Amino acid sequence: MNASGRQHSPGTTVLVVDDVAASRYAMGAVLQRAGHRVVPVASGGEALVELDARLREGTLPDVALVDVGLPDMSGFELCRRVRARPPMAALPVVHFSAAATAPGDRCRGLDAGGDAYLTVPAEPLEIQAVVRAAVRGARRGTGAETVVHRLTLLAEAIIAVQAARCPRELATAAADGTAALTGSPAVVYVIDPDGESHRATARGRPTADGDAHQAAARLVTRLAEGRSGVHTSVVPAPLWPAGIFRPGVEEDARLTVASAQNGGTTVCLATPVRRTVISDPADDGLRARLAQATALAAEPLLMYRVERHVALTLQHSFLPRPHKLPHLPGVDIVVRYVPASEQTEIGGDFYAALRTRDGVLTAVGDVVGHSLDAATVMVEIRHALRAYCVDESDPVVLAARLDRMLQRYHPDVTATVCLALVDPGSGRVRIANAGHIPPLILRDGGVARYADVCGPLLGLGLERPPATECRLHRTDRLLMVTDGLIETRGVPLTTSMDQLRTAAADAPAGLDPLCDVLLGCFGRDREDDIAMLALRLGPV
Repeated sequence: MNASGRQHSPGTTVLVVDDVAASRYAMGAVLQRAGHRVVPVASGGEALVELDARLREGTLPDVALVDVGLPDMSGFELCRRVRARPPMAALPVVHFSAAATAPGDRCRGLDAGGDAYLTVPAEPLEIQAVVRAAVRGARRGTGAETVVHRLTLLAEAIIAVQAARCPRELATAAADGTAALTGSPAVVYVIDPDGESHRATARGRPTADGDAHQAAARLVTRLAEGRSGVHTSVVPAPLWPAGIFRPGVEEDARLTVASAQNGGTTVCLATPVRRTVISDPADDGLRARLAQATALAAEPLLMYRVERHVALTLQHSFLPRPHKLPHLPGVDIVVRYVPASEQTEIGGDFYAALRTRDGVLTAVGDVVGHSLDAATVMVEIRHALRAYCVDESDPVVLAARLDRMLQRYHPDVTATVCLALVDPGSGRVRIANAGHIPPLILRDGGVARYADVCGPLLGLGLERPPATECRLHRTDRLLMVTDGLIETRGVPLTTSMDQLRTAAADAPAGLDPLCDVLLGCFGRDREDDIAMLALRLGPV
């Protein structure tokens, strides 16, 4: 406190801009007696140079006292230039003048971005009070802006976490969010109930190997045992493996661990920490919220992984492998089945190749939707088709029966399917289509065309058109695919079909090369399953 009992702001740095040396000295003396550091300059240009230099050093003053009547520019213009530079725009500016002050001058100062206006000479206590008020207002505003900024970062991180489609994406989003909140390297571990760990690093160049990360994950698991909710711990360097955050560096780690009440998923946000730094409760609170949001998002993702595994097992159990396809005299058949990428839901794609009394029936289809239910209905459709083929081979009749089966047992489900009945002796092909991509017929000379066949989806109960007929020569190939091979968001399906036709026409001869080329062109990181069947006439 000073002699009058008023508080001042010790350590505050004040930039005094005045072209009159005596005035600079007098103002500086008043401020220094109050405990402030003073940086005197004589013009607006010098003030800008000084501010630029201090900005590079990270030592901007806390407030600027600016004379209105400077020789190179007015104090108002200097204030406008300071406000136009974002890194220093928050610097409080107090205008002062020894001339008679009209109300218009005060308004000009405030309009230029000034925080206050002094008429000098002024009492030392008034000068000190104005400086304190300007600094206090700036710090209050900066603190509020910091809180808003950090809450924005937290909200953005939680949105990214909730948008994750797999545990790997979840860990990456949480690590990026933790690094943004703390301004330091971050490692996130997502540990499922079986002990499997998914991790991601942000802003660091870690050198720790898999064993070190496994040791860290085991430590996190031990810390979470018997505890639920969110808690924070600091693990000293001897216990926390070296190189987790930075190459070859042993560092203490601050861990924010969120544990599910049912003993399920554990999430850990880890950042390096210096022992001399006191934990900020606000920082801990933000990290706790992010950890809790990550744990909540992890539960359905990990449950989905289990469901996906069940669905894939179901599909693989009922779709015959290429080497287990039944021997079908008179035709050569190659099939491919590629599940969707790990980040997407399971689909209901299927293929079939069946012997009938009138030839070989091939089918490729897709149950609309992505879930375990879709995979289950797929199995039912495929088994129903096998049963119907015992005494029926007409593809239109088979499509109608499948349509009635869906209406009766799955009234809320629709499916697409294309059925082709091939007579190996004559090469005659009869095709029925239910909302599916038509078969592509490839002939010698690079000619490729889609069969002219269409029809409504299965499950709608609509009348089915007659079959389309065509004839295969010995050198022709017939290709049937599901839309998962080519469908791309934002691209019309007709455009994708044209691209498929062009690529198939340019593919090498043979069935395996055809399938491999098309999968190489279209089949990477798809959001839907891919089923593909290629056929040509063989020895009868």
